Amino acid sequence: MDIVRDRLWIWGHEAGSHDRSWNTPAPSRMTPAEGAFYLGTPNLIMVRYDDKPEPPYVQYAWSFRPLKQFVWSIVGAAGVTSEDEIEQTLLLAKTFPNMTGVMMDDFFRAEPDAGGALTPERLAEIRKRLVVGDKRLDLWVVLYQYQLDFPIRDHLDQWDVITYWTWQAPDLWRLEQDFARLEELTPGKRKILGCYMWDYGNSRPIGTGVMRHQCELALHWLKGGRIEGIIFLASCICDLDIEAVEWTRDWIAKVGDRPIG
Repeated sequence: MDIVRDRLWIWGHEAGSHDRSWNTPAPSRMTPAEGAFYLGTPNLIMVRYDDKPEPPYVQYAWSFRPLKQFVWSIVGAAGVTSEDEIEQTLLLAKTFPNMTGVMMDDFFRAEPDAGGALTPERLAEIRKRLVVGDKRLDLWVVLYQYQLDFPIRDHLDQWDVITYWTWQAPDLWRLEQDFARLEELTPGKRKILGCYMWDYGNSRPIGTGVMRHQCELALHWLKGGRIEGIIFLASCICDLDIEAVEWTRDWIAKVGDRPIG
């Protein structure tokens, strides 16, 4: 039987990725693998940020070999993608047996009618390429709370895993209602809840009260089968003595070895 820790993920960026834009308290030097070790999460999602890391990726991903699973982005932060990025990521899957999927971050544009980084037809083409040897990679996507009313239904059939995020921390007090809307929009889709450890929408710390609220809801939904896992964002703030990060680390230590179900 799986324990809670088996379903926990850390969102990884290259060290220092959030130093300049989000009012974080100090520069960070923590790598994604170090972040996973520090929080106690056996799974990692690696997303390129400001074109970092640069290809080829194999040596960078070598530190992910001890992990249970990792996923690598083919659409990076700010919706950036290219054919070369897709090719380089598929090479990773051939090299590392524990790579199980590819992530599309910031897929939908900020405006409701602006569309996505790729058309539904292009997504279907990419899906056909996600068979590597004897395994099929899952196709993951980021969906934000404020995008629930966007015209995205034509894209939804192509994704295997929907990761759901609330950009503005005050909106987390409505997480139960908003997640119910997500379930109505994506019946039958596998879902993972994304939990920010910093209020990026307002460039400020996130309170431990709201951190507890989202984590306890996520744990309840995980045990009830409504979600398959929980992601904590991000590795590049885990060495800054941020209260929400330290609270999360303690929480994982407390609940991580509990059985699911």
